[in-house]
Amino acid sequence: MNGQAGGEGGRSILIVGGGTAGWLTAAYLARYLGGRPGVTITLLEAPEIGTIGVGEGAFPTMRQTLRFLGIDEAHFIRAAGATFKQGIRFDDWRHAPSPGGRHRYWHPFEPPFQADGIDLVAHWLAQDPATRPPFAEAVTIQHRVAAAGRGPKQVGEGAFDGPLGYAYHFDAHRLVELLAEHGVALGVRHLHGRLIGAVRDEGGAIDHVLTDRHGALTADLYVDCTGQRAELIGGVLGEELVSVRDQLFTNRALACRLPYDEGAADGLPTMTVATAHMAGWTWDIGLAQGRGIGTVYSGAHMDDDRALRTLAAHLGREPEAVEPRLLTFEPGYRRRPWIGNCVAIGLAGGFLEPLESTGIVLIEAAVAMLAELFPHHGPVAAPAARFNALMSARYQTITDFLKLHYCLSRRDEPFWRDNGDAASISDRLRDLLEQWRYRPPGRFDFTLDVESFAYFNYQYILYGMGFADEGGPSSPVSGEAERLFRKLQLFGERAVADLPSHGDLVAAMRA
Repeated sequence: MNGQAGGEGGRSILIVGGGTAGWLTAAYLARYLGGRPGVTITLLEAPEIGTIGVGEGAFPTMRQTLRFLGIDEAHFIRAAGATFKQGIRFDDWRHAPSPGGRHRYWHPFEPPFQADGIDLVAHWLAQDPATRPPFAEAVTIQHRVAAAGRGPKQVGEGAFDGPLGYAYHFDAHRLVELLAEHGVALGVRHLHGRLIGAVRDEGGAIDHVLTDRHGALTADLYVDCTGQRAELIGGVLGEELVSVRDQLFTNRALACRLPYDEGAADGLPTMTVATAHMAGWTWDIGLAQGRGIGTVYSGAHMDDDRALRTLAAHLGREPEAVEPRLLTFEPGYRRRPWIGNCVAIGLAGGFLEPLESTGIVLIEAAVAMLAELFPHHGPVAAPAARFNALMSARYQTITDFLKLHYCLSRRDEPFWRDNGDAASISDRLRDLLEQWRYRPPGRFDFTLDVESFAYFNYQYILYGMGFADEGGPSSPVSGEAERLFRKLQLFGERAVADLPSHGDLVAAMRA
């Protein structure tokens, strides 16, 4: 043997692969396990393999992750070119643009407002669908704040704190650089080199890995962060990907960056804009120095040339003037991301699609679970069955949540009709949709340990897509509820007046 990933005694962890998954795993484990005697963490990274960075956005869980890592929020804003994200605006998902206009709805991060024991959701449902305001506009002030281009917090407010829920948009490459710098400061050993093979022991576990620059490396636990190549979990251990292509059809993306001075920029956006097209959707993200834009599509419903023309039309350019990066993926997951002494995190463990920033959400969930379950003595594979069950269930629930965005659409292109086919909807989601015809989604519909999205996230999608628009009012709205709706509107107007513009907030934090 030419080397060890860790030291003598204690537990050694070797993370193979960098990128967001590798460096977030390294930094998180170093922070969580750093005080334990004998725990060593090494990351092997091939410099020529870059970061994919499909979805340069996060979910509000990112705030807790950064806080735990000990990364200052203002430093993160500066170093990662980050801006604030208060949710997602969905354009044209319910129906295609027509002479009568375009349909648009919002998925804010703030839950529906509750006060005085009054359930605003039930009272909104009781109103006449023909005259009531859009759901997100009626039950939260964040819709109004984000639409006005205001930030989610005041300048000088505490790090990761604020009156409204928020996440971030960021430059994925710069985030990786920040995480790497922080991970090394926390004690992670960083090796530059390429994995060229692995040798298994008599029991089938990984005995050691082979590298081009460091020879053989050994560890107690190997973490596969090699992306879609899945070099250890798939290539060495042979764990197949469980495809969910029968439910989620998108499998390709064209992504690019556009400076603000070359495109339309109406202030600094504080929500991801997701615009549906004939065979998928296009994301548009406002970063500090430009826009991150990409179109996601199903290769079975749209060829690459048509996708390029769709992206170019969104940008207001000729196709020849657009030079995007083509990304391909198979929506699915490993049923056993942890086998023996190897656990896969990030794309190596699975990927569904860029919608709702679930890629980084799944990395956060996996690494937090690995940190808590990590055995400090005894068989290193002892937590594997529990980890695998929880991660598989999480992939399944996220698949249902993403499918919800598609299956309620009334668009008539083949892609959208296929998404509405009952055969493409899981039994669990079909059962929930049937129940939700008579009541709103609630907390008892979900098992928190395997959920990434709360019941109110489902409410925003359901009611934004017009799920409750059939029929007239079911009952009169109480006077108390009417007063609370009006009060919420006044709160929103006051917040718009008091909060800084998103651009001013970001500029102040970058100063």
